[in-house]
Amino acid sequence: MDSSLLLLSPLDGRYADATAPLRNFFSEFAFLRDRVRIELDLLAGFSKTGMIRPLSESEAHLLESIWKNFTLADAESIRAFESQTRHDVKAIEYFLRGKLHTTSLNDLLSWLHFGVTSEDINNIAQAISLRDSRDVLLIPALDDLLDHILGFVTKYRTLPMLARTHGQPAVPTTLGREFAVYLARLKKSYDEISIHQFEAKLTGAVGNFNALQSAVPQTDWFLFSVDFIQSYGLNANLVTTQILPYDNWLRYFDSLRMLNTILIDFSQDIWRYISDDYLKQTVVEGEVGSSTMPQKVNPIDFENAEGNLGIANALFTHYAQKLSISRLQRDLSDSTVRRTFGVVLGHTLLAWINLVHGMERITANEEKIRTELNLHWEVISEGAQTILRAAGRIDAYETLKQQTRGRVLTESDYKSWLETLKVDEETLGKLRILTPEHYLGLAVELCDSVIQRVSGNRT
Repeated sequence: MDSSLLLLSPLDGRYADATAPLRNFFSEFAFLRDRVRIELDLLAGFSKTGMIRPLSESEAHLLESIWKNFTLADAESIRAFESQTRHDVKAIEYFLRGKLHTTSLNDLLSWLHFGVTSEDINNIAQAISLRDSRDVLLIPALDDLLDHILGFVTKYRTLPMLARTHGQPAVPTTLGREFAVYLARLKKSYDEISIHQFEAKLTGAVGNFNALQSAVPQTDWFLFSVDFIQSYGLNANLVTTQILPYDNWLRYFDSLRMLNTILIDFSQDIWRYISDDYLKQTVVEGEVGSSTMPQKVNPIDFENAEGNLGIANALFTHYAQKLSISRLQRDLSDSTVRRTFGVVLGHTLLAWINLVHGMERITANEEKIRTELNLHWEVISEGAQTILRAAGRIDAYETLKQQTRGRVLTESDYKSWLETLKVDEETLGKLRILTPEHYLGLAVELCDSVIQRVSGNRT
């Protein structure tokens, strides 16, 4: 049977609509197609430097057309070769020999995969996939998420709200300011992700250009390697073992992991705000929140996001532990791990999409937020004791502690306390204008600074 219900991974089944675009970068088909491209570009590169005869315009077009018009049948043909070779890159070489042996390029077949190792091909192809998937899919998805958070910050920048520290009522803030903290944090990770320059290598079997230098010593292989890799918009690493040291890629993954960690924190806080009825979710006709409790509107988008972010970060953590280590020149334990890049980015992308869906459905319960804030006049005791200290009262903290610690103060309680104070009129005036809704410090100004920083070109 051919059904998505039979697929092992939910990324390809249940969540396929969200993650399918990643197949163009990280499916086995895409990996085969991209390595075919590198092999053919390398042959053309040898021609451009004069190592082999010049290619005619039609021959150059033929090489380009093979990878641009790469088909599922071509991929199946390579897989058939691999069943014999048990080596995927050698299978690609045999496939290309078959493609070219009846053409005018038949005399150049010995220059296919000339002097390079499989990892020279693999790492360049994967570096391109990481870079292009970021630019085409991840950055636009992240832009969408940041835009939704930015809109929320802008809308509620002035809405006073009871803050909580250690889970207890604390100094007032604004709802927009709380979201602005996340927006500012995400902006920093966004910048790291968007400007990251990916590395790749073309240095031979142990990183010394041994085969290339022995066969064609007159060529500047340092220059060739740099030029070839830079032609893809990548940075060349000339000091490698058989494999590219993955430190550069891991810095990219670490930036994604940090951003995802911030979003886990974000998801959990929103979950709490919904639980406390500070945030309302739009009720959608036909949706069900519980199989038995008809009143339920669950924060499923934020819960789904939290779960997927956790899965992604578990893989990112494994990458940091695994890909930074290789036995001597190399072992193959990294190869199977690198084939999961589409998985980790799939869970990441799915989480970001779910957060956007969740943000589209939440609004502030302004009445509940204001009502609860105004029930806790004790939260302005910080301001009151600081005003008294400025007036010279060294017992200011102790005085407010006696009045408020472990107690809920009403407006009447606070005003009654003011009547007992023996202070000058200027100080009393400052104390009288303190209210939970107006004791906001520079919360609104901080919101505005974040809004300005995040708006426009994020890089």
